[in-house]
Amino acid sequence: MVLQQLTKTPPATPLGFDYDLAIVGGSIAGATLACALKNSDLSVVLIEAQPQSVAVQRRQAYALSILSGRILEGIGVWDKILPQITTYQQIRLSDADYAGVVNFRPTDVGTDALGYVGEHRPVLTSLQEFLADAPNISWLCPAEVVEVAYQASGAQIKVKVADTYRQIRTRLVVAADGARSQIRTAAGIGTHGWKYWQSCVTARIKPEKSHNNTAFERFWPSGPMGVLPLPDNRCQVVWTAPHAEAQALKDLEEKEFLALLEYRTGGLLGRIELDSQRLVFPVQLMQSDRYAQSRLALIGDAAHCCHPVGGQGLNMGIRDAAALAQVIQEAQLRGEDIGNVGVLKRYENWRKRENLAILGFTDFLDRMFSNNWLPLVATRRLGLWILGRLRPLKTYALQLMTGLRGRPPRLAQR
Repeated sequence: MVLQQLTKTPPATPLGFDYDLAIVGGSIAGATLACALKNSDLSVVLIEAQPQSVAVQRRQAYALSILSGRILEGIGVWDKILPQITTYQQIRLSDADYAGVVNFRPTDVGTDALGYVGEHRPVLTSLQEFLADAPNISWLCPAEVVEVAYQASGAQIKVKVADTYRQIRTRLVVAADGARSQIRTAAGIGTHGWKYWQSCVTARIKPEKSHNNTAFERFWPSGPMGVLPLPDNRCQVVWTAPHAEAQALKDLEEKEFLALLEYRTGGLLGRIELDSQRLVFPVQLMQSDRYAQSRLALIGDAAHCCHPVGGQGLNMGIRDAAALAQVIQEAQLRGEDIGNVGVLKRYENWRKRENLAILGFTDFLDRMFSNNWLPLVATRRLGLWILGRLRPLKTYALQLMTGLRGRPPRLAQR
């Protein structure tokens, strides 16, 4: 089925082009970029391999930072999303069985909340619905990109729709097609990084006690464990462990898994029930060599991947989308070519450095805490003690986790 939603005459596109830009990948990062360009002077096509109804089915939940909330508010879609997700007011940071706990609260950064947790379906559905009446946004899905030919003045995309092929001519291609991005690979953009020795086990649970809108991050020698609050007093577990151990956790009898989970959460949530299947996936750090070249820009997981500790991955993609939208709209207003590499380098220079800081921070946390070497154990527990008592350090760490450090996109500025 091909979806092409136009309710009135779209903005004029330069002669010889079907669209100003084509976004390949209609998940949250790609859809956020399209939403940020709603009602702009740019015509946009979203090319997605899955039908919209299938794309929203992914069984994931995400931590959304304060900055991500502000970006989505600036776009105009936050009012649709916020009632369907959880706002958390506290973060409890601890190390295995060590008694010391660092508690973060909104007063530490002068905000009303510390972040949000949302499931994939309500977030993506809200973005899709927000685009439904956009005069300048078209959907092409399910559709498969077969080939992209980059030329000096634009790009030509060969798309397979059902059993037919279609040629699309656009000024700019945006790859939002995930960590295994075919668009990035076909364009010859390399990546660097590494696969961790760990995999991540995820599951939704229903605890006996209230989660009290608290996010838990607890470090164990095998890897960090996050427990994130969801609506209806459910939680999302993000449990990192060495590959074999993670697979064993997935395959463990449910009763044994829940008993271990109750121990790992220190009894704070009481007795626990499973509310979903357990899923397991490997963890990697990846940074693309370039975020941009002539006629092409990368956003989200197509550009970078990080360790799940701290819940930064999706937030980096949302910031990418807001930054790219700002750069190309400013270029359009100046009469510049939005697909020119000089324009796109502004986006790369902005986001690549900031993302590198997050990649380094999450890698440091994982390596610092995922071990039993006694000198390092003593050092990190001293560090937690200092973090809990030194207000400027606590504020700095929290600003980094909530997205309040770095250059905010104009959409997020109040």
